[in-house]
Amino acid sequence: MATRQLLAELTAGFQQRSGRRVEFESVGGVDAAKRVQAGEAFDVVVLASDAIDKLVASGHLMDGSKVDLVRSGVSVAVRSGAPVPDIGSEDTLRQAVSNARTLGYSTGPSGVALANLFERWGIAQQVRERIIQAPPGVPVASLVAKGEVELGFQQLSELIHVPGITIVGPMPGPIQITTIFSAGVCTNSAQVAAVREMLAYMNSPEAEVAKRRQGMEPA
Repeated sequence: MATRQLLAELTAGFQQRSGRRVEFESVGGVDAAKRVQAGEAFDVVVLASDAIDKLVASGHLMDGSKVDLVRSGVSVAVRSGAPVPDIGSEDTLRQAVSNARTLGYSTGPSGVALANLFERWGIAQQVRERIIQAPPGVPVASLVAKGEVELGFQQLSELIHVPGITIVGPMPGPIQITTIFSAGVCTNSAQVAAVREMLAYMNSPEAEVAKRRQGMEPA
């Protein structure tokens, strides 16, 4: 889901220049991987880099077809009008997490990394009952906007288009959680050349402005 808006923008650009018709279906990363593993027919898959590696290793994606597209960092959000905590350092972010009545993060790689961070901080047990994990495909920001989550963590690209929230800022540099999103060509694709053409466009200098506009950096 973190790449949904970006892929929509890049797909529109590719369709305009190539005349090819492209359809992306955006779902939670866990569900996407499961569907590919189950043998559903797709031409290309975009997921976190390690998930793409696993699908290549299992033979569901073509060996050597992986293309790194973007680097995506995690930001912190609160409901619009709520007090904005200080998250400028690791210590102040840890205090904000400890003070929050409810915390939200996703089932994706950023959520796993946050859980590990809370363990390292020694507060995992303290905050365990306050964590609300968004189901696959449900933006953490939507839970923040409804007031169900006081302090939400998610990829910046998934926060910037959601009304009703205030983006406090990115996680501090030393503990920033960065995910590389990559693409791979499915082994059952009948349009390998077309997919490679599209991925070359998505990784070209022409695509960099869109990547930054959607809260990401070129990989």
